[in-house]
Amino acid sequence: MSDKDLRDRTKKFALKIIRLVASLTRTREADLIGRQLLKAGTSVGANYRAPNRSTSKAEFRAKIGILEQEAEESLYLLELLKQSRISKGELLEELLIEADELVAIFTTIGKKSK
Repeated sequence: MSDKDLRDRTKKFALKIIRLVASLTRTREADLIGRQLLKAGTSVGANYRAPNRSTSKAEFRAKIGILEQEAEESLYLLELLKQSRISKGELLEELLIEADELVAIFTTIGKKSK
């Protein structure tokens, strides 16, 4: 997968996160999880741009680690939305799969960079 492909993929992930959060019912629980998901899910794409500007291998690994954490946090929050039945539907299922794949991608990149 090329840098541009992953850049586009993480941006699409962020846009889908925005759509999902906007569709949540207005409850205290949905607002709290939605706010956290919005931060984590959109930061995956924003932070993906940083590793390629790293000045050292150590800096690159650290930035990939942040990406892995944000993708993992997004996955966890999506799982909470599903398991608590705050949200359901095709978009949520797509995001669960995508978040899981992004975690795997960034984990692999991190391991290969060592």
